[in-house]
Amino acid sequence: MLEKQFNFTQTDSKIIERIIEDDNVAINHMVLGKSESLPEHYSNSNVYMIVVRGQVSLRLNEQEEHTYSSGSIINIPFKTKMNVSNQSEDILEFFVVKAPSPKKMPR
Repeated sequence: MLEKQFNFTQTDSKIIERIIEDDNVAINHMVLGKSESLPEHYSNSNVYMIVVRGQVSLRLNEQEEHTYSSGSIINIPFKTKMNVSNQSEDILEFFVVKAPSPKKMPR
């Protein structure tokens, strides 16, 4: 077989899981409940956030907070300060694709 299969957890509970991390790409899967958030951090690569369920609230650098609904793909540049949260009543589920892999980005 040439292909590889990767699995992710299907849940309504908070989860942050690394699905793939190789030299080409890093892919993470996250689920956040109401009022849950990630710690403030800086993007360590070019980030593509794919919202598959709910709404993600983002505050990038010093910008106003913006909300993006399921079906959205948001591109966040390298070295951007990120505040990611779920301010809606619904479960938030999203994937984070980092390309190239943070292993290949300058420090």
